[in-house]
Amino acid sequence: MTENLPRILVVDDERPIRRFLNASLNGKYAISEAANGEEAIRAATAERPDLVILDLGLPDMDGVEVTRRLREWTQIPIIIVSVREQEADKIAALDAGADDYLTKPFGAGELMARIRVALRRSIQAESEPVFTSGNLRVDLTLRAVSVDEQPVTLTPTEYDLLKMLIKHAGKVLTHRHLLRAVWGNAYESDTHILQVNISNLRRKIEPDPARPTHIITEPGVGYRLKIG
Repeated sequence: MTENLPRILVVDDERPIRRFLNASLNGKYAISEAANGEEAIRAATAERPDLVILDLGLPDMDGVEVTRRLREWTQIPIIIVSVREQEADKIAALDAGADDYLTKPFGAGELMARIRVALRRSIQAESEPVFTSGNLRVDLTLRAVSVDEQPVTLTPTEYDLLKMLIKHAGKVLTHRHLLRAVWGNAYESDTHILQVNISNLRRKIEPDPARPTHIITEPGVGYRLKIG
């Protein structure tokens, strides 16, 4: 019975990749396919999938453009799968609104883990007043942060940064996205101020700031707040 399974739209112009993804995900998810950008947009509009797996190198339009067009009307998770491994490509896709980026070739196990995280994030109500992950607890209504049930005092900027990460928990946020959201457009290139505040935040909420378990670094790209 596939009607009760989460629905995933696989967008890739290479039939062998679509077959691999279908075989890997079938039985756990209901799969539909598209071979180019226009098909993907039509399918997403008609089928309203729970998640999109999207290749960047499509024959009619770049996957970044597909992401932008989908983000005009939906916030469903988008996981990019691509042979492009340059940081600039990852940043462009994530800035356009993608949730995650996986470089080909990849294993089915890793893809399944990324899908689970993206779906878990998408079903969490944005209005949820309390975020918990491991020993970290943040009451967004009271602006109260605690670790191991002990209160933690954050600066207003540190709290705003943590709140932004919580709002998009499980999703990779680029340096530029975080800088714009917390400091404003004038600071979008000031990665130093972001690194300093992330470091300070980690010292306050991480059991071992040198080996963070909450705020995960995506090298050259940005940061992700881990769920669970």
